[in-house]
Amino acid sequence: MPERRSRLGSPFHLLVLLCSFALCAYAGVRLLDGDGLMITVWFVGAALIHDLVLLPLYAAADRALITVTAGRTAWMNHIRVPAALSGLLLLVWFPLITGRVSERYASVSALSADGFAARWLLITAALFAGSAVLFAVRVGRRRPGAGE
Repeated sequence: MPERRSRLGSPFHLLVLLCSFALCAYAGVRLLDGDGLMITVWFVGAALIHDLVLLPLYAAADRALITVTAGRTAWMNHIRVPAALSGLLLLVWFPLITGRVSERYASVSALSADGFAARWLLITAALFAGSAVLFAVRVGRRRPGAGE
């Protein structure tokens, strides 16, 4: 019986998975309730732009990072993680960061769209600073005689 449970997962896992599928189905129905053609075009365009433009760009940037570090790879993930999170935030909030939909955002949410670029830059700086502090702590622990 334990072998079977490990292969199939727990009943709670199955319930959570089914609930997530139901939530995705509900979101899809609500999303496609509007202009379904333009939403489909947007999704296909986003997938193509990601696969044909963005993926080669950040793969080249990562390859350049590997080339520049040349064997000193201990700190590469301390650059990769904040860069990936910052890029994800830029991708998600790009229209507001660039100010392209400020009027529409203000009319729908009754909030100002000002300051998204500054906040994104501050979050990016905080991510890199936190990563640098974490790296410094890890390097300090590795050195012999550190903390004595």
